[in-house]
Amino acid sequence: MKALIKLQELSELLSRRGIEHSDKEAELMIRHGLNMNLVDLLKDNPELDDEQSLTLDNMADRRIKREPLQYIIGHTDFLGLTIDVGPGVLIPRPETELMAEYAIKVVSCQLSVVRDKAHRASILDLCTGSGCLALALAQAFQDSDVTAVDISEDALKYARKNAELNNARNVRFISGHLFDPLEKDSLFDFIISNPPYIKSQVIATLQPEINEWEPVNALDGGNDGLDFYKKIVTEARRYLKEEGMIMFELGDDCAESVAVLFEKAGYSHVSMKEDYAGIKRIISAQK
Repeated sequence: MKALIKLQELSELLSRRGIEHSDKEAELMIRHGLNMNLVDLLKDNPELDDEQSLTLDNMADRRIKREPLQYIIGHTDFLGLTIDVGPGVLIPRPETELMAEYAIKVVSCQLSVVRDKAHRASILDLCTGSGCLALALAQAFQDSDVTAVDISEDALKYARKNAELNNARNVRFISGHLFDPLEKDSLFDFIISNPPYIKSQVIATLQPEINEWEPVNALDGGNDGLDFYKKIVTEARRYLKEEGMIMFELGDDCAESVAVLFEKAGYSHVSMKEDYAGIKRIISAQK
């Protein structure tokens, strides 16, 4: 069978099983299964051998069971970085990519006002998961020191592997709950976090790719979705330098609540940024 016929077959199968964006997912499966870019695939339209056909059929079987495509392929792209993912680690979302881009701008502005040009920015990423945020910042600021924390050993295995894959030498990953594993005199210019923020009772209603496959401890933000925000906002002041910045990714309906947390804790310059759907998705504040 020719590759493009198989592509159409896979797309139709996925569509019948209710998979959104079936054309794009089928294309990614074919490209991964054949290790080809799209241009060469369209130009050459190779004949599939039995092993390739079996590989693609197995991928399709996994996908119609609602296993996330990123787990099946084994990686995803994040701001040009290759991020390995699989069971036990949260899959980076476009919203998190948006936050990484915004964080790079904020840190750049912070560094531009530092008079000491030899200053090495110190950055902390809490609930790092796959390490995507930490690695994006480490790549953008190669003269910085990035520390990334997660309580999940499964996630940290991926994060450390992703550091190796992307040749990141200025980031360290440590195990623990939020600030607990840090030295008490640790101080950072910038703290960033994409914490668990889904309300506990909502998780069961999410699409099966999420609630049946992705780690619950990376999703569950407690009854009001604010558990992690409350703890981080309160404790971060001890670990932020004067005029240091803190930034969160936000759940769909918690922007105002988190803004109030910042204001009550004495932070200034609280600001928000919307995502591609017009939802307030990123919040930042200054000590």
